[in-house]
Amino acid sequence: MAQAAIDEARMGEFMGRMAGYMTGGAICFGVWLGDELGLYRALAEGAKTAEELAKATGCHARLVREWADGQAAAGLVEPDPAAATYRLSAEGAAALADDNSPVFVARGMNAFLSVSIDHEKIAAAFRGNGALSWGDHHPCLFNGTEWFFRTGYRAFLPNDWLPALDGVDAKLRAGASVADVGCGHGASAVVIATAYPSSTVVGFDFHPASIDTARKRAADAGVSDRVSFELADAKGYPGSYDLICFFDCLHDMGDPVGIAAYAREHLNPDGTVLLVEPFAIDDKSTNLATNPMSALFYTVSSAICTPNSLSQEVGLGLGAQAGEGRLREVFEQAGFSRFRRAAETPMNLILEARA
Repeated sequence: MAQAAIDEARMGEFMGRMAGYMTGGAICFGVWLGDELGLYRALAEGAKTAEELAKATGCHARLVREWADGQAAAGLVEPDPAAATYRLSAEGAAALADDNSPVFVARGMNAFLSVSIDHEKIAAAFRGNGALSWGDHHPCLFNGTEWFFRTGYRAFLPNDWLPALDGVDAKLRAGASVADVGCGHGASAVVIATAYPSSTVVGFDFHPASIDTARKRAADAGVSDRVSFELADAKGYPGSYDLICFFDCLHDMGDPVGIAAYAREHLNPDGTVLLVEPFAIDDKSTNLATNPMSALFYTVSSAICTPNSLSQEVGLGLGAQAGEGRLREVFEQAGFSRFRRAAETPMNLILEARA
């Protein structure tokens, strides 16, 4: 095969882009390390030398200095060469040190770490039938997914997303029944139970370890009296509900049409389905060119979301960039007559379906 002529200017641009991606991958690991070792939390208490930071965290001073210089080069911590100290700005502390902050992202790096740990399993799925079940991933994925989405749920769910649904906020305040299907570690269910103490929430998931963690999260938050978690798949949970939620999970499931139809059958009269999905633009070319999250979501979808769907019955493989139009088709095929976009963020589409 003849080699096309290389444009040196474009080659330079391409390699610059590659250097940026390689740096980003390395810094994501550094962020994980800073959270895991408590380095950010120690820096949030005040500027420290590498030796002081090492002592505060029980780490090796020489390695801490190298880590801190990498963080400084990335613009995440601020060095003071004269004092030989490093500090974390208020903004940096909110993003990297305070796990109650609405912009905390550090612990979400566990999800990226899991992809590297599971690289052989993922490659085998690519070479084989495409299937890799959620539960067969490293536990870092479960922790990372919880923290990747948890801050957004805390910030937007009670204040923006639920009030954007037709009549749902009033129902929840008066006391409604809620199912959180595919609840994972229970982040969304705990937020709803905290914001609406008159309502009851049941979280369902097919992954036993996640259910165990979700119960602990509810106990830690003091909401176990009104939120519970049960082991069940998305077409096997009991009961009927005023609100059934799917948070960033329907696209991972093998039979989303059947699962949406099952939800319709388990809605109380005038009930609502809340569907939260990764943000995507329906036209693929536009999505690729203008959605800043598309590269991340497509790549993660190829390694986690779509393989999980292909591991289940039907194996539709919607993927994490299905878009509103394709999701509307799913719910229309499932028998829903009303479907609309209620809200959006740069990360998510918030969709409402009613029978």
